[in-house]
Amino acid sequence: MTDVTDTAGARFERLLEIMRKLRAPDGCPWDREQTHASLRPFVLEETYEVLEAIESGSPAELCEELGDFLSWRN
Repeated sequence: MTDVTDTAGARFERLLEIMRKLRAPDGCPWDREQTHASLRPFVLEETYEVLEAIESGSPAELCEELGDFLSWRN
């Protein structure tokens, strides 16, 4: 039986909660200072790592790199 607290929807809601906390006035200064332009180098770097994982053919590596891509921070 699937734990209701571990559904995709619940995990997504948790992600949104974390993002709200990080971007709140008393949250993480780095997160609040970011703009689309300031994130560009990080998006490019992580994208190349995802592409390398795809090339490797390893589902585990791809999963790890996609996780990094979705959760990176400086």
